[in-house]
Amino acid sequence: MNKLKSILGNTLLLVVVSAIAFSVAEFATRVLYKDTTEMFPRYHTDAQYGDFTLRRIIPNSEFVHTSIDGSWKFTTNSQGFRNYQDFTYDKPDNTVRVVSLGDSHTQGVEADQDYTYSSIIEKYLTTRGIGAQVFNTGVSGFSNAEALVLLEQELVKYAPDFVVLGFFANDYQDNVNANIYRLNDSQELEVASTVRIPGVNIQNVIYQVPGVKWLSENSYFYSLLFNNVWAYFKSRQADGEPNEVAVATTQEFSDYEIDLTAALIERIYDVTHEMGAKLIILDIPQVEALNRSRSSVVEGLLSTVQENSDHFVSNDVLSRYQGSARLHVPHGQFHISEFTHTILGVEAASHIQEEIENPVSSSGGLQSSQAQ
Repeated sequence: MNKLKSILGNTLLLVVVSAIAFSVAEFATRVLYKDTTEMFPRYHTDAQYGDFTLRRIIPNSEFVHTSIDGSWKFTTNSQGFRNYQDFTYDKPDNTVRVVSLGDSHTQGVEADQDYTYSSIIEKYLTTRGIGAQVFNTGVSGFSNAEALVLLEQELVKYAPDFVVLGFFANDYQDNVNANIYRLNDSQELEVASTVRIPGVNIQNVIYQVPGVKWLSENSYFYSLLFNNVWAYFKSRQADGEPNEVAVATTQEFSDYEIDLTAALIERIYDVTHEMGAKLIILDIPQVEALNRSRSSVVEGLLSTVQENSDHFVSNDVLSRYQGSARLHVPHGQFHISEFTHTILGVEAASHIQEEIENPVSSSGGLQSSQAQ
C-alpha cells in the first residue's frame, strides 16, 4: 500500500513539475518569440487518387491559424477541400463549377475562409445571378505536379467548367522536389513516383494523441518547438530536399526547372480542355518590398503560360495598388493578403462571367488581365 502511494505521489509530482516547466516555457516563448512564432498546423493526411497517393487536409476538420497578424478559422468538407459544403460527382443543374488548384496561397493559410480568391469567385458569380460552386482544393506545399495529379485523377469526375491554377514562384523548385513527374530524353513528361506524402505519416500518429491538436493551435512553445524540429528533420532528408516555404528562396531557376514547369502547365491545359473546361492561370505575386509585389512568372515561362491558358491574370492587375495597399500579410509567412485574394478573385470571376455570357466572342484565344 505504501509502495502504491509512493508511486502515485511521484507520478503526481512529475505531472505538477512538468506542468510548471511547460507553463514557464510557454510564458517565456510568448514574451520572447510571440511576434515571430506562427501557430499554423497543417493537418495533412494521405489520400488515394487513382494510382497516386498524395496529401490533403484532414477531411471534416475545423482548426485555427494564429500569428501576430491575426487568427483565421479553417473548415474542410468530406473531400478535404477548404469548403463548407460537400460536393457530389453529379453537377447540379444550372450550376457553374470551378476548381481552384494551388498551394498555401490558394488554400489561404493567412486568410479568412470567406475571403480566399476561391470564395471571392463564388460570391462574385452568385451575386450576378450565376449559380456557382467553387472548390478550394489548395494544399500547403503543393506543386504543379500534385495539382496535375489531383485534376487528372479526381477533379475531372466533378465535371468542372473552369479550372483556376494559382501559380507561385516556389513551384519551379517544388515541381522537381516532388519527383512525381520528370522529363525524359524527348522532353516529355513521365511518371517518376506515385507517392508524395511528406510529413503525413508522423502527423497521422501525433494528431491521435489527446491534447496535441489543442497544443498546435494554442501553444506558442509547442509550435516553436514543433516548427524547429520539423525543419531540422526535413533538412536531414536523404535527398536533401529543402523545407517547404511560402516564399520563393531564389529568383534564379535552372533550365530544367523551367522546362519541367512548362511541361506540367501544358499538361494541365490539355487535361482542362479534354474535359471541355477553360483554364485560368493566376500569377500569385511575390513580396518585393513593403506593399510591393513582383511576378512569379519568369521570362522563360511567360510564353508557355500565355499560350496554355484561356485567361492569364498577371501581376499587372496589382500595379495601381503598388506601394499603397497591403498586398501580403506583413509578418507570419508572407502569404498574399485578403486584399490580393479579392483582386485576383474578381479578375478570375469576371473572365468566367464573360465566358458564360459571351461564349462565342470570348473563346478565341488567350485574354490577359493587365492594369487598366
